[in-house]
Amino acid sequence: MHVNQTGPDDLDPYSRDYAHEYEARDATLEHPCLELKRLLSSGTFYYSVDFDLTNRLQNRSSELSAFDVDNLDEDYLWNSYMIDPLIRFRSRLSPEERKSLDSSRILTSAIRGFVLTVPIPASSSPLRRDPSNIPSRLTLLSRLSCRRAGTRFNSRGIDDDGYVANFVETESVLWHPTGLCFSYAQVRGSVPIFWEQSTSILPGQQRIQITRSAEATQPAFNKHLEHLELTYGTIHILNLLSETKPGEVELTARYNYHVQHSPANQIVELRQASDYRIIQSQFDFHAETKGYGGSEVASMVRRLLQDRAESFGYFLCSGGDQSYPGDQNVETPLRQQSTVIMQQEGVFRTNCLDCLDRTNMIQTILSQMALNFFLAHRSERAAPDFWARHSSLWADNGDALSKIYAGTGALKSSFTRHGKLSISGAIADARKSATRMYMNTFADKARQNTMDVLLGRLIEQSPVDLYDPINDYVDAELRRRAAEYSTTDEIQIWTGTLNLNGRDNSSKEDLGVWLCPRHNNSKFQPDIVAVGFQEIVELSPQQIMSTDPIRRVDWEEAVRQTLNGKIHRGSNEEYVLLRSGQLVGAALMIFVKSSSLKMIRNVEGSVKKTGMSGIAGNKGAVAIRMDYANTRICLVTAHLAAGFANYEERNRDFRTISHGLRFLRNRSIEDHDAIIWLGDFNYRIGLSYDKVHHLVNARDLGTLYENDQLNLQMIAGRTFPHYAEAQVTFMPTYKYNNGTDDYDNSEKARIPAWCDRILSKGHILKQITYETAPLRFSDHRPVSAVFRCSISNVDANSKEKLSHNIYQNRKSDIKKANANIQNPEADEEDDLGYDPVTSGLPPASSDRRKWWLDNGLPVRSNLRPPSKELELNGSRPSNPFTPTNEPDWVPKINRTQGSNVRPVEADVRKGSNASSLSHNIRSSDVDGLSALAAKKISTQISDPTSTMSLVSNISRKAAPPIPKKPNFLSTNIEQQPSPYETPSQKVGPGRTHRAISGSNQPVDQAATMPLASQLATNSSSGSTNSGPRLLSASTHLDVTKMSGKAQQSDVDVPRLPPRQSHQLITSSKSLLDNDNEDAKDIASLQPSKPD
Repeated sequence: MHVNQTGPDDLDPYSRDYAHEYEARDATLEHPCLELKRLLSSGTFYYSVDFDLTNRLQNRSSELSAFDVDNLDEDYLWNSYMIDPLIRFRSRLSPEERKSLDSSRILTSAIRGFVLTVPIPASSSPLRRDPSNIPSRLTLLSRLSCRRAGTRFNSRGIDDDGYVANFVETESVLWHPTGLCFSYAQVRGSVPIFWEQSTSILPGQQRIQITRSAEATQPAFNKHLEHLELTYGTIHILNLLSETKPGEVELTARYNYHVQHSPANQIVELRQASDYRIIQSQFDFHAETKGYGGSEVASMVRRLLQDRAESFGYFLCSGGDQSYPGDQNVETPLRQQSTVIMQQEGVFRTNCLDCLDRTNMIQTILSQMALNFFLAHRSERAAPDFWARHSSLWADNGDALSKIYAGTGALKSSFTRHGKLSISGAIADARKSATRMYMNTFADKARQNTMDVLLGRLIEQSPVDLYDPINDYVDAELRRRAAEYSTTDEIQIWTGTLNLNGRDNSSKEDLGVWLCPRHNNSKFQPDIVAVGFQEIVELSPQQIMSTDPIRRVDWEEAVRQTLNGKIHRGSNEEYVLLRSGQLVGAALMIFVKSSSLKMIRNVEGSVKKTGMSGIAGNKGAVAIRMDYANTRICLVTAHLAAGFANYEERNRDFRTISHGLRFLRNRSIEDHDAIIWLGDFNYRIGLSYDKVHHLVNARDLGTLYENDQLNLQMIAGRTFPHYAEAQVTFMPTYKYNNGTDDYDNSEKARIPAWCDRILSKGHILKQITYETAPLRFSDHRPVSAVFRCSISNVDANSKEKLSHNIYQNRKSDIKKANANIQNPEADEEDDLGYDPVTSGLPPASSDRRKWWLDNGLPVRSNLRPPSKELELNGSRPSNPFTPTNEPDWVPKINRTQGSNVRPVEADVRKGSNASSLSHNIRSSDVDGLSALAAKKISTQISDPTSTMSLVSNISRKAAPPIPKKPNFLSTNIEQQPSPYETPSQKVGPGRTHRAISGSNQPVDQAATMPLASQLATNSSSGSTNSGPRLLSASTHLDVTKMSGKAQQSDVDVPRLPPRQSHQLITSSKSLLDNDNEDAKDIASLQPSKPD
């Protein structure tokens, strides 16, 4: 077995200096996958084509070297997005085909983290019962989860599926030549609640914010612990957060709350004793280790955890010669069967704030304790050299994991390596801290984006699918049968906005008239409640530069109490705070029914500053998005630029927010199915103070709205494009005298306006109400709106099952069809029945299906010569792009006289005089010409001038220059209009389209064969009496325009239209028969009978 570490040489065999030269180029010339290549060549990825790196030893003890694709743990499979098309393709193969694919070793398992094996000489080995002196091997393997992968300040806490940031499973393995194998696993991960931390260069500004209420967090917390318990057994939580730092204290308090309210916090039987399924210990690492050396720290940890560590045990198996994936250089024979002696029954889950430095030190001690227990059970002891190698392994592990998450090596690595803190180690830690600050501020966003690309998590990112002809059919069927695996429900969303004018909630205002309206004399119970506040704090210079959350928390509690007191009085179901966000004075709070929590996922928040050109937060927006079932919803509260005449600045603020505000994975506001904006948009009414007051007193809302700036700007398309606003039926909401219903009458004389608005976008939204409420403690009036929203709920399991059934049924049908085909080597792809690629074209052809020979009949052309006196020129080359002087149409020749009949132009080319030419025509058999045409031609050639004119018009046409296409084959319709076509004659009035035999598609000569090719076909048929094959009526023939220059023709014939133009031949003299009634007399156009 082999475990390989990716590096630059693996990805670029010519990487000596070319990589540096490439990086030195202009950024606009960089390869789009350059950053992805750098990530994969960072030395933190490990892969194997014959060994499962994603599972720990205890989960695959029966087949240590087996590489079973079906059992790969996707939590740690970093290349899962890349191999997913292969995995799905493999799942549809027969067992034999699947085995063949697996033997090709195309599929690999790649992990990210740390893998290293160090040899332990026999003299230092703790197990001394092997006389062969073969060295033992100590391996440390850390698997970083890819479920919530990211960088330090971009990935914190937990998600709705219970996955946490920086979650790592670390396994210590000791292998002895006798076949004895020891394994011990432990995990680390971010505090499993919804929290974020802002990045800043300034010390003390990296504030911790808990973004979701305890009630809304508990379901995700329970999922996390349930997953751990299912995988590892009993869980011992070791929390290393500080008990004095404000942010960490808040996290610890919430952590304890969720542990106490978790269903997993119950008593179970463990080793014939009753115990809890979850045990929690608090160890303030900084406080406990202050002033102590390494030995004292280890002693304290041992006293705290010794009993629990011994009860958890470890994994132990014995067998023949075995090795482990950490051995990258030595191949050892493998023995598939082994005997399990002991299994690990619990796990330590260790965390600090970043789960890097403090966590790695404690896990080093835990690994050492487990090894000591194992050796003690065997009455063995390890030499100091063994422990030195063990400590070095763990120090390297800490550095590797820290570089992945924070950008630098681990702090306090000197303690891990040497067991004590030193001055040089402290200096190195200071340097690393400064580097981390720079990386987290300026580089982590790009690193996060590259990880998301690798994992396929960017918006609208599409995988590279393997081509499977049946997949197109399956996709079409899934869309058609969507009702079988999806349902549509309807929820109600209440939204409201209010500018508080800096007021706090000390007066305990009753918000019920605004938050809890009654509709149709019944209690209204929306599923989602979105409350937007502006000027929640006074916009002073101190507040503009920083955000004070105290006021927001007070108003959150006031809204929650009002909702649960007014709406759900006497009901067990309550509203819980899903998430809130704040940007100085703007705040957005989302409350949902507790029963709706299970439907909501991927809740994210973001802010965008627009004040002082994006520097200050006095103006800007707060946005929160979520996935409600399979519907994406985004809610935005905004406070735009103030000032009567600043409507252009307000338009710019909207564009800045709409395009600049981004959620995780580069998701924007517009990347949602339903979008609702609410807030103080500050658009005014463009009339004078007196005029507005007069209209207000007259309650002339129509005139006021006609002069509303937002209405006018939206009509002009300058702001909120494609957004909708319900009819405004309430009076202007700004500006009132506090505590009254009177508009401002101060010296500033503010003009009343509808500053507070609610707009929406999305066809799944239907607005029900749009109203205001009589709250008078601010100079604004609150506004609210209620929406009905159609929610799509897709059952992924049912969809996958249906997809599998459709695929198998289709595959079975193809096999049956192939069984009836006499040619066993035929490609089954021909039987798939492709649809036309576009409307108006026949389906694609294949070796056995030819649309021009459907039902055994050839396609019939419905094009006739422009007159009965003309026929196709058989002298034209079959290749339409070959330069030629030959015209398309020539006068008919009576072929019954044999060699006595000569073409007109042949005589002219030989220099015959006009009289002999005239004599030849008069003495020839003219049965094939009409009398009128014969008379006309005879008249024209009675003198040499007319003869030469005829020759010039028929015989001497200039060929187009190479390599240009002949003009009559041009696809540019507009540049070559027909002189016979009137504006109303685009289709040809009264004309009928001949259908392709067996289909309803009109004949298109351009889609069948070129003009000269058809002529060559007729000429090669050997028939002398049959007329020329009729061509498509969609093709014009022009003998006057062959070189791009229009010439006057003596023969009145229509021109050839451009190829693919679908135009019909029309004639000003009605020379064509619309019904083509004479086609039945032409033998060559009759359907060919199958043999």
